[in-house]
Amino acid sequence: MVGVPESHTGWTFLTNHARVLAAIAENQSARIRDIAAHCRLTERAVQKIIADLEQDGYLSHTREGRGNTYRIEPTRGLRHPTEADLGLTVASLLSLLLQDEAHRGDPPSRNTPASPRPAAL
Repeated sequence: MVGVPESHTGWTFLTNHARVLAAIAENQSARIRDIAAHCRLTERAVQKIIADLEQDGYLSHTREGRGNTYRIEPTRGLRHPTEADLGLTVASLLSLLLQDEAHRGDPPSRNTPASPRPAAL
């Protein structure tokens, strides 16, 4: 089967829900197949994640022809109590994720170090 995601073991910094939400933010009319390929997930996993996001009010969709157009609710707070207590929203998360995507592949600027410095312990 073409486009089958590679398996992944271990932990990651971002959840699959965050990845799917960012993919939808980049293209609100993306097909589930395209989101799955972009996020390296199965189509069934993406369907489940979209259902989760819609059920909790982070996402809605309207049917347009044979496809869907998604709408993200940017003012919704993040679910984890730590982020919720800080007042972080979906918009703040997406601004970080999409900013990174926009600059991916850009050469480092003269004012930006080539590699980030580790934080002091």
